[in-house]
Amino acid sequence: MVLVPKILKDLWILTENGVVLFSRVFDQTINPQLFGGLMSALNTFAEKLTEGGISNFEMSDLRFVIVKRRSFLFIGSSLNKTKEKKVIDELKLISDMFFEVYNEILVNWDNDVNYFSDFGDHIDKSLEKQPVKNLKDAFW
Repeated sequence: MVLVPKILKDLWILTENGVVLFSRVFDQTINPQLFGGLMSALNTFAEKLTEGGISNFEMSDLRFVIVKRRSFLFIGSSLNKTKEKKVIDELKLISDMFFEVYNEILVNWDNDVNYFSDFGDHIDKSLEKQPVKNLKDAFW
């Protein structure tokens, strides 16, 4: 039996305004809403400088890839040796699943993020089970 390594270490789904709808992060010492605000601000800043915003950045041995779809940011971290296209493809699959599962809720969404708390059950096969690198160390 061959085990296929997971592509994503951590995952955040947020609105363009930085509200985190879902996160699955190994290092819980970083507040998800603070991270969401930072990512939203970075993306907005990058959009002002270049068309399309920021698509990825690296810190230590982690790469953070951002896929923007339907006014939401899907951000995944992976080892920087993982091919970026694989990470993008995985984030697109996750975003497709997100819109499929929550389409009716998103039509008249009342900004309650609790609706999305079970999303991890839908994408469990996409995410690593064990942390590889302390996320806090990558940022600081």
